[in-house]
Parts: sequence; C-alpha cells; structure tokens
Amino acid sequence: MPDLVILRHAKSAWPQGVPDRERPLGPRGLRDAPAAGRLLAKTALLPDLVLCSPARRTRQTWELAAAELPDQPPVRFAPRLYGADAEDLLDAVRDTPAEVARLLLVGHNPGLQELVLLLAGEAPAPDPDLGRIATKFPTSAVAVLSCPAPWSALDPASATLTSFAIPRG
Repeated sequence: MPDLVILRHAKSAWPQGVPDRERPLGPRGLRDAPAAGRLLAKTALLPDLVLCSPARRTRQTWELAAAELPDQPPVRFAPRLYGADAEDLLDAVRDTPAEVARLLLVGHNPGLQELVLLLAGEAPAPDPDLGRIATKFPTSAVAVLSCPAPWSALDPASATLTSFAIPRG
C-alpha cells in the first residue's frame, strides 16, 4: 500500500508589505524545516515524488528538509496546492502516477489538516494522534497515512494514520 506523507510548511515570518505567497520562513522555521528532513531520513520516509505548493515558505521548507535526505526525489511545484482545501488536495493526490509508492505533500493549513482528517476518517478506536490533529496541525508537522492503491482510488475515510510528529530544530 502506498504512503502519503503530509508536511506543513515550517513557521513563517510576517514581514510588512510582503504578499502572503512570498512570505519567507522565520527564524524558528529555518531551524524546524531541517528537523523535518532529519525525521523523514531517520524513519525512512523517503518520498518517490514531492508535490509542493509554490509559496516561498513551502519551497524553503522543502529545500531545507530535502538537504537532510540521502537522495533528492523529484519535486513538482504545483500552483493548485496554494490555498487548496481538502477536496482540492485530494484531487491532486489522486492524479499521482500509480508507480509512486510514497508521495510527500508540502503545503498549508487548514487544507492539510482537513485532508488528514478526511482521509483517516473515524479510527476504529479513539486515536490520540487524530485527536491532536483535529485540535491543531502545527507548522512542520508530519503526518503519514497508509493508503489503498492506486492513488486514483483514494476516497474519504479510506486511509489509516500510521504516525504523526512535530519535529523541532
């Protein structure tokens, strides 16, 4: 079964007069993004493909995280991910080629949080990580979902949350 790894961008700065799409990472984000990459490398969550929002803070998050990986996977900067809601994100995931076994999605809230909750649905037993995600999906958070194959068959409540972490640098 393929894995969907969801990474929220690291903490951004809010410089005055800078459009939202061009906001850079702040000092904490510059520390946390590499920690997210180290988590991916340590847990062998190396993606076959990365779909990343083109916003500056998501691009910076991915560049810093990717620098911690042993190999550089292909990355696609997908404009449709910027400001996307859960359904739009799900459509992007469904368009992933079937040969991709592990997809990494780098994007924004609230869409990523909603996507995790949409895909994981109601766990058979109360899942404390799903409860944490429902409350907050912080910057640099990494959620891993085990999904049915192929990607095109992914439906709400069809995936299983297998891990959730908030790496900090």
